[in-house]
Amino acid sequence: MTNHVRLLASASALAVVALGATPALAAGTASGTTITNNVSVDFKVGGISQTTSTASNTFKVDRKIIFTVAEDGSSTTSVTPGSTAQVTTFVVTNTSNATLDFSLAAAQLSSGASGAHSNTDSYDVTNLAVYADVNGNGSYDPGTDTRTFVDELAADSSVRVFIVGDTPLATANGSVAAVRLTAVGRESGSAGTLGAAITEDTGANQQNAVDTVFADTGRDNSESALDDYTVSAATLSVTKTSAVISDPVNNTTNPKMIPGAVVEYCITVANASGAATATNVTVTDSLPANTTYVNSSIYVDGDASCANGSLGGSQSGGVVTAPLSDIAGGATRSARFRVTVN
Repeated sequence: MTNHVRLLASASALAVVALGATPALAAGTASGTTITNNVSVDFKVGGISQTTSTASNTFKVDRKIIFTVAEDGSSTTSVTPGSTAQVTTFVVTNTSNATLDFSLAAAQLSSGASGAHSNTDSYDVTNLAVYADVNGNGSYDPGTDTRTFVDELAADSSVRVFIVGDTPLATANGSVAAVRLTAVGRESGSAGTLGAAITEDTGANQQNAVDTVFADTGRDNSESALDDYTVSAATLSVTKTSAVISDPVNNTTNPKMIPGAVVEYCITVANASGAATATNVTVTDSLPANTTYVNSSIYVDGDASCANGSLGGSQSGGVVTAPLSDIAGGATRSARFRVTVN
């Protein structure tokens, strides 16, 4: 009994030394690795050395399935109405002790659900799709990143995954579309092919075979994370007014809109506070019937009262065109021109 206890103690000590020499990694020793422990016992009888006794023990390291899915970064993806192939990015990290494939699924949250950044889902993106970063450059490349699953992700490795979608043109400023990426571990399989589903081993340990243990959150071999799109749109409002400048009878003193009177149209374009900057703004105005355009009367980039501004724009075929400079959120620009009443 004493020799047996000492033998076990020796084996345990040797095992501790062997494990202590292994570099510490998040994944740990690779699954399927055979760990062998050999022990020898030297002894004497009557002062004479006897044949050394030896024993050996082996077991295989089991497979520990653990991985994470996380948003890449900490901010929403800003999109404009009508934009296509807009990307939210996630990172899938395999901290298992084995190479794995991962199936990927993208889902749109229901209206009213909480997004990733203290916001609430209020619209749906269209053409929702999910792709893995095939070339590993960290950004979505249409035509290259076409694989819809993660292939052969080694232990202690990460890969970016992209959810891609379109924002409808009529979506209002500040609207949020929350999306979820779900990854499920799969067998590593053949390169370029999604491996088979993984089953956890729940029975007694098989010492010389590889068992599988789910160690992820929830122990269900499935992890997910949220991200979202937030619409940043220009919200323009247009106002058009007219004022009589002069008439052929009263001139500029209390003029009336009689034939021959000069009338000035004022068009103001206001962008709502907090809205995205509106670019390439162009005012197009068809001259009303019974009027004639007054040459060189178009002024652009005026203020909210149609004052100031500079001579510009054009008139052709009875249509006035007045380009305006960019209009930031909370700003107003204007255009004005004159006609004569026929």
